[in-house]
Amino acid sequence: MTVYTRGGQGIMRLALQIQLIEDDQDRRERLTRLLAFAGLKVVATDFVSWLQRGDAPAEGSLMLLGECRLPLSLAKLLTELRAQDAAMPVILVNDWSEQASLPDELKGMLVGSLPVDPEYGALIDLLHLAQLYRQHSGTEQTDLMHRFPGLVGSSPALQDVRRMMAQVAGRDVSVLITGESGTGKEVVARCLHEHSSRREGPFVPVNCGAIPADLLESELFGHEKGAFTGAISSRAGRFELAQGGTLFLDEIGDMPLPMQVKLLRVLQERQFERVGGSKTLDADVRILAATHKNLERMIADGDFREDLYYRLNVFPIELPALRKRSEDIPLLIDELCRRLRRQGLGQLHFQPAALESMQHHPWPGNVRELANLLERLAILYPDGIIGVSELPPKFRHVDEPNPERYFKPSGAPEPVLEQRDSDPLAQGALPEAGIDLKAHLETLEQALIDEALETCDGIVARAADLLRIRRTTLVEKMRKYGISRK
Repeated sequence: MTVYTRGGQGIMRLALQIQLIEDDQDRRERLTRLLAFAGLKVVATDFVSWLQRGDAPAEGSLMLLGECRLPLSLAKLLTELRAQDAAMPVILVNDWSEQASLPDELKGMLVGSLPVDPEYGALIDLLHLAQLYRQHSGTEQTDLMHRFPGLVGSSPALQDVRRMMAQVAGRDVSVLITGESGTGKEVVARCLHEHSSRREGPFVPVNCGAIPADLLESELFGHEKGAFTGAISSRAGRFELAQGGTLFLDEIGDMPLPMQVKLLRVLQERQFERVGGSKTLDADVRILAATHKNLERMIADGDFREDLYYRLNVFPIELPALRKRSEDIPLLIDELCRRLRRQGLGQLHFQPAALESMQHHPWPGNVRELANLLERLAILYPDGIIGVSELPPKFRHVDEPNPERYFKPSGAPEPVLEQRDSDPLAQGALPEAGIDLKAHLETLEQALIDEALETCDGIVARAADLLRIRRTTLVEKMRKYGISRK
């Protein structure tokens, strides 16, 4: 049974299997007709037949309990249903004498009662309550977490995202994923693809902001030999590569207006031609798009086509910023540290004060900034324990709980400069186990950029002068490392 009602966050989809148990045959038939008239499917039976079959309730069931002419205890009946399904909602269609004396945990299963001749509106309202009971029971959240393991966290904001993904993953419609840079929009897109009917097809991502405007058409639609200078051979575009699968258009807000017109035509007609070609090709792809920009504001400014926006925004999903789900940070740290360990960077451990400090950070670069910080710490402190004082200065939002640990004990011997036992990298020596040179250089580069920005009070132009690079180069590096622009 699927019912749609309008809730506080838009249209809610009710997916409940209705089972009616009623010994009064006239009332059982009358309720069955009412449910059928409302377009709902119901399995109706009497208590004797139901007990004899002994069938476990179907997944997502809603029980309608009517008059029982057997000596059955309501408490025992509810306890048995609860054992079979911990999230089972129950609606009474008859008065039970022991209802008032039920323990609280069983009373909670009773979401309401139907009158003798219920109205359609009252029935739909009770079905809505039953759906919410399932959502709030905790079982749905557990199922969703197992369904989308790529999304790490259990905060209410992320659970809302999972719930929306579950509703749209199996439907072949366009999805627009919005959120700040670094929130994991491509992770969501990949999860949607992996749980769709196109999962056996390719997942083809393309960053619309990273490809020059004059090459974007060829990149998307492909080109024929000789279509333009340098086209020495024919080449398939991303639409062809994604046939039967999913095309992910990242940073769609950076697409030039002329290309928006051509993309709109493809979305409308589901056909396209290669650049310089005349053969019409079918576009059998699902479109997922993402952006960190406010497209509605861009429409008002004339920078984005309104018709294309509504073509892409069939089902919107907005990802919360990391600062709005700080309770997920410990779980994210555990997962990201496991990935670093698989890359050979050792295992990091965090003191409680360090975790608290990181939960107070605003994270302008979101999960990408957190991942960069952990990689930097893994290089600086391999297999180390991170306290507040080991965090870079801008991540220290609580006082160091044990400052005395960082003072050299009296009488401690002075370090011998000729020995290289403490930190080979700090003394210019190559560790015996080798080193990830690229990651090490990126860590040093990020540290220098952070220091330059702090020295210049966050003014990008001055920091670029200090580092002797172009301002645009510094902006690109800041975007790469998830460093916010002041």
